[in-house]
Amino acid sequence: MSGSITVPASSRPTRVLGIGAYRPSRVISNEEIIKNIDSSDEWIRTRSGIESRRWATDDETVISMSVSAAQKALADAGVQPEQVGCVIVATVTHLYQTPAAAVQIAHKLGAGTAAAFDISAACAGFCYGLSLASDMVRAGTAEHVLVIGVERLSDLTDIHDRSTAFIFADGAGAAVVGAGDNDDEQGIGPVVWGSDGEHLDLIRQREEWREALFGEGGPRMPHLVMDGNPVFRWASYEMAKVAQQAVDAAGITIDELDLFVPHQANMRITDAMARSLKLPEKVAIARDIAQQGNTSAASIPLALERMLETGEATSGDLALIIGFGAGLVYAGQVIRIP
Repeated sequence: MSGSITVPASSRPTRVLGIGAYRPSRVISNEEIIKNIDSSDEWIRTRSGIESRRWATDDETVISMSVSAAQKALADAGVQPEQVGCVIVATVTHLYQTPAAAVQIAHKLGAGTAAAFDISAACAGFCYGLSLASDMVRAGTAEHVLVIGVERLSDLTDIHDRSTAFIFADGAGAAVVGAGDNDDEQGIGPVVWGSDGEHLDLIRQREEWREALFGEGGPRMPHLVMDGNPVFRWASYEMAKVAQQAVDAAGITIDELDLFVPHQANMRITDAMARSLKLPEKVAIARDIAQQGNTSAASIPLALERMLETGEATSGDLALIIGFGAGLVYAGQVIRIP
């Protein structure tokens, strides 16, 4: 035998070092939405909890929103761009098949030769990316990993579709993941994740790009469609089970949580999950969807940033985060707030 391969020690703790977000400047009220659908402000608020949402202007691109959110996260973490070893971008709305959005973002940030790639895990994308980043840092593959969730869902929203026109929105959120001190407690718990492809048609892109561009009635943007009732049942009850598993995997109890930050899909889903988990009153629950709408991969970091801004979250808090959506895919973990 000629030799052996050495690998870095894998026992060091990892943690989120900083969080940042970007919210588009354009606020879209329910009154504007119902100009194109048979609905009302009251129906939308009752059905989803959404009062308004943010849609990007032409200048607020997937790349520009990501860069702004990432710069805030890096500043919050006290990490320089050149210290980033990898950039992971979770998105389903970067309109280039290749190259990855992450490559351009890394360049614009000044992250040098950092590894960079995109992942497509819909509304679970940020949690997927966070898990990958934690494993990279723990294994010694990278010292700092930048995870970004970003969407311009307004590009894929059919404004005349009564079931989806009021839901989707735009924005970006980011987190910096790094190693803790040797005596630190673990700051990112084990991920509980999975998929259920049997039900992939419940949330999907209506048609493939080739059909949208060259098929009958084209060219047009493909739109997102959703079968709301079964999605509501699946998210409300099955994801509560996954959330409990994530708490168990972290070695804590529900009573030890400070924050519950689910994907901001629907206020009724959030409430149903909170009831199923029997969350104590002391646990602050993210409700960013009311003013932001559903931003898929960006929703969890956006909600975390708002909770920090309002004082609902403070450094050291334990937060249960869980993302779920098209695929159907899901992922959840417990993290400590930086």
